Amino acid sequence: MCEMPQDSEFFNVLRELWKTIMDDTTQPLQRKSKLLEEVRQNLRRRHYSIRTEEAYLQWIRRFILFHDKRHPQDMGQIEVTAFLNYLAIKCNVAASTQNQALNAIVFLYKNVLGQELEWLQGLERAKKPKRLPVVFTKNEVQRILAQLDGLSWLMASLMYGSGLRVLETLRLRVKDIDFSYRQITSRRWVLRRQGSKHFISQATRLPPGITPPPIILTAPPPTPSR
Repeated sequence: MCEMPQDSEFFNVLRELWKTIMDDTTQPLQRKSKLLEEVRQNLRRRHYSIRTEEAYLQWIRRFILFHDKRHPQDMGQIEVTAFLNYLAIKCNVAASTQNQALNAIVFLYKNVLGQELEWLQGLERAKKPKRLPVVFTKNEVQRILAQLDGLSWLMASLMYGSGLRVLETLRLRVKDIDFSYRQITSRRWVLRRQGSKHFISQATRLPPGITPPPIILTAPPPTPSR
């Protein structure tokens, strides 16, 4: 007849078994979370925009999940090609989307893991659509602006009349607008060939419909007589 272990011995064995299972389960997750945090810090040191940071982290996370949570250091050219082909063939993504995923993975291997990816053999490139972009006519823009007011109208007018991006419009300061010269100074990060970004400023025209607010001159309060 088999003897059952004592209570203390049984719980010690059970505790050690549970600890082993949890270590094996959480170790790859912790390893990947540290990797993503390292990618985030690397992107911020190179002054990438917050939207690029979010997009790169999302693509790297999807790349890891696609290969059953394997660490990128254990993968290489074959796994990267398989993931990009999956995006182009199965997901039918646009060419710009596939390029963004490729840039994110190349950044991971080159700047974080310190590995150079060789030429991806057998990579299926997503096809670029052969069509002209659809733009609003002048009448359509005027009808849209007529439905806006206040800050929304001001931002839409600046983006349409000055060609500013959304983030450039949000980052405008009072001193960036010069009503005398009818121009706006916008600032944005530009990607260098080395992979880092530098801050540039450029001037663009101020839309004719944007005028300075009226200055109300008030007389100083009277000096109290003694």
